[in-house]
Amino acid sequence: MLRYFILAVGLVTLTGCGVAYISPRVTETDGKVRVLPLTADSVRVANGSSYRPKELPSVFFANAGGGGGLRGAGATPPASLDRQNRPAALEMRLPPNVNPGPYEIGVGDVLLLATKTPGNTVEELSGLLAAQNSRQGYTVQDDGAIAIPDVGRVQIAGLTLEEAEAQLFQSLVENQIDPTFSLEIAEFNSKRVSLGGAVAKPTVAPVTLTPLTLDAALAAAGGINTKDLDYASIRLYRDGTLYQIPLNEYLRRPAVQKARLVDGDSVFVDTEYELDKAQAYFREQITLAQFRQTARIQALNELNSEVSLRRAVLQESRDNFRSQIEFDAVDRDYVYLTGEVVKPSRFVLPFGQTASLADALFDNDGFRNETANPSQLYVLRGSPEPGKPDLVTAWHLNGSDASKFLLATKMQMRPNDVIFIAEQPITRWNRVLQQFIPSILTTGGALAVQ
Repeated sequence: MLRYFILAVGLVTLTGCGVAYISPRVTETDGKVRVLPLTADSVRVANGSSYRPKELPSVFFANAGGGGGLRGAGATPPASLDRQNRPAALEMRLPPNVNPGPYEIGVGDVLLLATKTPGNTVEELSGLLAAQNSRQGYTVQDDGAIAIPDVGRVQIAGLTLEEAEAQLFQSLVENQIDPTFSLEIAEFNSKRVSLGGAVAKPTVAPVTLTPLTLDAALAAAGGINTKDLDYASIRLYRDGTLYQIPLNEYLRRPAVQKARLVDGDSVFVDTEYELDKAQAYFREQITLAQFRQTARIQALNELNSEVSLRRAVLQESRDNFRSQIEFDAVDRDYVYLTGEVVKPSRFVLPFGQTASLADALFDNDGFRNETANPSQLYVLRGSPEPGKPDLVTAWHLNGSDASKFLLATKMQMRPNDVIFIAEQPITRWNRVLQQFIPSILTTGGALAVQ
């Protein structure tokens, strides 16, 4: 009798499941809910509703621009001196012989440092491959130093190659690094000689470890390019003094051709004849060139400063907007997900573009495969009509046919849409059992004790 009584109590209890357990669902009740199947035609109707996505602030589409034009130091003053006519004879003034000594490393030079690296026996015997695998170039910075990893900055400007090797050796030893290395200058950028005038290709020739002679420098400029050999001359401007070599004398005297040039020399080939006026003209041209260069540098610095300030203002405005979004201080549009989804949440509609049902659904991990009923997926949207201010349209997607999910990529979301996925019938039954079986067992146990 006790077993029958327990069974009767359980049956009575289960008959009340429909009342005690409430399963969310979408039904057309009281004319307030309108269920429409989601098809290609109904998607076009749903997407036809007016909607304009919120836009990003204009600062996200602006750029720093190119500045308001170069200003600098203004227009270059006109030259005050003219070239001279041909003379009857050209004065010869040879530059003194110079011997600056060994090459001193300067700012801008590129040094190639090869250090020892571990290798196999063949590599260690040859030595060449190991050196090639550890070659690294370093540029002498404006403070006269090169920056070497694990060593730091080593001052080498003004040193000869031999002195630089000694300095580097000392730095490696102090940092407990194997001081086996080789050092060479890969690029000579600190010492130069400029060549212009009647040459094929005006240029700037670097001064290297090999002494730079006058003929070698002219060859680097493509050679002398003038038909007036009788009155042409080579002028050398050095340390404020102008030297002049008639072209005929230069061509017939090998010793003059091998005159050594030093850093800062300027060589100009022309037919000027009055040395004082030629010197004044040459100085003026150098001054004007320096003025133009200074003006250009000043203008570029002003332009860079202006663009940098604009870029900083734009970046600050963008960062402020991102901070407002982080603290939820920006008005945004949302779509809400509920039912048998992996994570009930809200999906933020993006700026400047629409989002689809698939975007909102799968951006939040989609639905629960074990409990969700894919045939009962709805998009709930308020659709007030005259006389029906509370009307809701439920766009129904039957996901039991996987091909229907293609419609989800076409269905556009609108602010305050609700995506709802119903549970499977077996899921509903399991939840009923989970809710009531503990109560049945408790009641049966109490009766058994009695």
